[in-house]
Amino acid sequence: RVFGEQHLRATAQDESHVAARTREIVGGLASAGLLRFAVAPPHGAMDVRCLVAIREQLAYFSSLADTAFAMQGLGSHVVSRAGTDVQKNRWLPAIAGGGLVAAFAVTEPEAGSDLAGVRTRATADGAVWRLRGVKTFISNAGIAGMYTVLARTGEGAGHRGLSMFLVDAEAPGIAVKPLEPMAPHPLGEVRLEGTPAVLLGQESEGYRLALSTLEVFRPSVGAAACGLAARALEEAVRWSQARRQFGRALADFQATQMALAEMHVDLEAARLLVRRAAWLKDRGAERIGAEGAAAKLFATEAAQRVVDRAVQIHGGQGVMRGATVERLYREVRALRIYEGTSEIQKLVIARHILKESK
Repeated sequence: RVFGEQHLRATAQDESHVAARTREIVGGLASAGLLRFAVAPPHGAMDVRCLVAIREQLAYFSSLADTAFAMQGLGSHVVSRAGTDVQKNRWLPAIAGGGLVAAFAVTEPEAGSDLAGVRTRATADGAVWRLRGVKTFISNAGIAGMYTVLARTGEGAGHRGLSMFLVDAEAPGIAVKPLEPMAPHPLGEVRLEGTPAVLLGQESEGYRLALSTLEVFRPSVGAAACGLAARALEEAVRWSQARRQFGRALADFQATQMALAEMHVDLEAARLLVRRAAWLKDRGAERIGAEGAAAKLFATEAAQRVVDRAVQIHGGQGVMRGATVERLYREVRALRIYEGTSEIQKLVIARHILKESK
């Protein structure tokens, strides 16, 4: 919270120079000692409750800061869990220290929710592997110093034959095409053309490593949604008390009070699901697939409702560039898509319910 007040609140509305600002934010997060809660230790478990608490606070102030924080963890998690001691010693200190930006390159033009559809191909070439393929919607593309990449090494169908690799961003054969999301942050397409890479873990365990990484971080997406919702609720309360219509404050109208009550309940329910999933993981649960999916599903959908109501309460001012709730409206939308769409979360939950009933 202190970091947000000192370093983020004043610049949250500035959407220029996002690449430079992301690097600056990563350095600031490291200096504040926060990145150690995103980058998993080489040995031992992550503190997921701290992870979700920090993401909620960062998102409250700046979704750019929240994304920068989360990506240092997503991009390095497989290194922490499956890398060799040499790989860990080379990459993790720089990522945790804020000197190197990380990226998690899994999504492809034809493989988003369906990770088993990954087409990027890895071919052995002596002591290294060569990657050929295209990754898209990659956060930190173009500013990352390393990429964790999911690619196909075997001939097996679906998820069989997928492996994880580490790519040095300075390696030859990398071309980045910037993309422009409606809520600005460094995003791009990464084309790999015979790019050298090193294997992380064992061959054909890439699908498992990717899913286990997403499972740890999925509840934290819900936490980020809670941060956006909390800020939207605060802005709505402030506006409703100051704005006058028909001779009295908006907050005096029952319609406004009902909207604020619904926003509050959505936010508190989302927080409980997120924190329960994090608690279960910290308690030692090997899998929190259904719990993490429920947390992400409900929190992101609830945050969308909360932010939308905040815009409605603001009226015309709510859709003006420069208004905080207008920014929040653009920022909250992607959370229902990345790291597994809401529809995918429902399928994960349904599979769990049906499996438990047998």
